[in-house]
Amino acid sequence: MKAILKIFKALLVVALLVGMLLVGLILHATYTNYKPADSEPLQTQGTANDTIPNEFSFLIWNVGYCGLGKESDFFYDGGKRSIPTREWSAKNLAGVTDYLAKNKTDFVLLQEVDRNSRRSYFTDQVSAISSALGNYNTTFATNYKVSFVPMPFSSPMGKVLSGLASYSRFKPSQSTRYQLPGSFEWPKSVYFLDRCILLQRYPMPNGKDLVVINTHHSAYDGGKLKESEMAFVRQLYLDEYDKKGNYVIVGGDWNQSPPKFDPNTFLKSGKKHGETSVIPHDFLPGWMWIYDPAIPTNREVSTPYNPNTTYTTVIDFYLISPNVELVKVNGVPMGFEFSDHQPLYMKVKLRPEEKK
Repeated sequence: MKAILKIFKALLVVALLVGMLLVGLILHATYTNYKPADSEPLQTQGTANDTIPNEFSFLIWNVGYCGLGKESDFFYDGGKRSIPTREWSAKNLAGVTDYLAKNKTDFVLLQEVDRNSRRSYFTDQVSAISSALGNYNTTFATNYKVSFVPMPFSSPMGKVLSGLASYSRFKPSQSTRYQLPGSFEWPKSVYFLDRCILLQRYPMPNGKDLVVINTHHSAYDGGKLKESEMAFVRQLYLDEYDKKGNYVIVGGDWNQSPPKFDPNTFLKSGKKHGETSVIPHDFLPGWMWIYDPAIPTNREVSTPYNPNTTYTTVIDFYLISPNVELVKVNGVPMGFEFSDHQPLYMKVKLRPEEKK
């Protein structure tokens, strides 16, 4: 009986210590919680100042902190891993930088780019990509800043500093981070991303601005956060086009499918996924949603990638205002080698102003 009591007391002490540790971690995360302003000016690094041509090109890509290549799964999607091996991380970063260096576009809009995170071995991926591109301007907007993420408990993600990275051959007159509305309930909110858009202005000869926006909307939210986020950006985009007459181009990871696209287009089994929402078709009448219907941009990461069974869909795409004309779009099939997302290329030109 005494032996049983000793074991019980020992287990109770362990439970109390674990509980105190968890409370301490949550209080520390709450105290150090990143609280960005609604809007914040950003610094752009670089000296590139090319003249914007009549036609110009884009590439969007969620690089998944170079930690979600084809061999990886992810704990938050039902997998086990939170951190890739050092070899996988280096392989993925090398693949990303090599592709971008050999397939240069005028604008490169990337999501989930780490600057100082345990999950990517504290590699400054923003600078590595900038070096690979060469003479481009670089702008970074933080959307994930946590001193220590304790999940999963078996292998905590640890420190995270990550965000949106935009690169261009042209010099913006203004770069701004806009905080998207809504957040998860506490304490979950202190460990999740602070979603934002990165908006940049490029003056045009006719006195209007080319407005380029890098975006990354919420995931794992059941659609609730995206609803308020989408209402916010809709008004912002309309203000830029309707009120100011600017040219608006948005690109990134929307974590939802474009209007009229069936998320189960690439289904490889009889069971539908059912979790990917679709943007309403009347969200922005007259605007154009740009994607390649033949190439998926995202895969499920509950298991490593299997081309025969893994669920894939389209959640990365562009939105252009009516005064912008599509010239070309194509997805880049990579077999999800370097990320759980695949790039999407686009070329556009600005429509001539209508005579009044």
